Amino acid sequence: MGTPEAAAVSLEQLLKGPNPVVGVVTQPARPAGRGQKQVPSPVLRVAEKYRLPLLAPEKVRDPEFLETLRRWAPRLIAVVAYGRILPRSVLELAPQGCINVHYSLLPKCRGAAPVAWTILRGEEKSGVTTMRLVEKMDAGPILLQEELPVAPDETAASLAAKLIPIGARLLLETIRRLREGSATPKPQREEEATYAPMLKKEDGEINWTDPAAVIERRVRGFDPWPSAYTFLRERILKIHRASVIPAEQQAAPGEVVKADRGVLWVAAGQGILSLEEVQFENRKRLIAAEFLKGARIEKGERLGINK
Repeated sequence: MGTPEAAAVSLEQLLKGPNPVVGVVTQPARPAGRGQKQVPSPVLRVAEKYRLPLLAPEKVRDPEFLETLRRWAPRLIAVVAYGRILPRSVLELAPQGCINVHYSLLPKCRGAAPVAWTILRGEEKSGVTTMRLVEKMDAGPILLQEELPVAPDETAASLAAKLIPIGARLLLETIRRLREGSATPKPQREEEATYAPMLKKEDGEINWTDPAAVIERRVRGFDPWPSAYTFLRERILKIHRASVIPAEQQAAPGEVVKADRGVLWVAAGQGILSLEEVQFENRKRLIAAEFLKGARIEKGERLGINK
């Protein structure tokens, strides 16, 4: 059971493993892009490529869906970023239960966006956890974990690219240990739990009263989506790359303090943020030097004003 590219990678690895895949469950095709065409999930495309039995229910409590799932008679259900909360009727359907791949070191970052929140919170370590699913979100016993350091310039996109293949490998190893009876479930420490709620488009808007270090993490954590953005001359300006300038600013949050010699510095609530790669909406991404040639930004202009 899975939906995005991360789940498709795990499915491909499962198909190379020793255990037969009796069926695939994914979310239905969704409208996307300017034309709002129905786009099938990456998992659906893999399932069709290998001609696997496939279900894409609108509701996981649908009786017909549950009946088909029972007829498949799975020994174990692997769940990778399916995108729906599973009811007890699914959690208890397979003898070995539902095994989930989660892209954080649980109990940290429970929820829908663990990779982004790892960056946003400034964590120095990330990793992948496999666990047995229970009715409480991401709270089940841990089966395996693998740790990975978070680079200082890590983005959500670059971290995900590292974690996804680890997750696929860890899933196969978890299944092997369950078959052998050598898996040792370990309860999570509830007092250490943190949460990683689903991101929304508006989360990307920069609050210039935040410290520069916090804003810089948001730039990295919201790459590729929803992108960190602000407003300049009533237009959306996306910020794709930035760095912190450790200097005391004598300017209001959001005020441009330097816009020459190829650098664009903006005052934050604490410190200064250097905007290194930016993009007006529906325009090309540009490094600061190129952007300044066309935009003619002046010292003292304010970012973040949309009116």
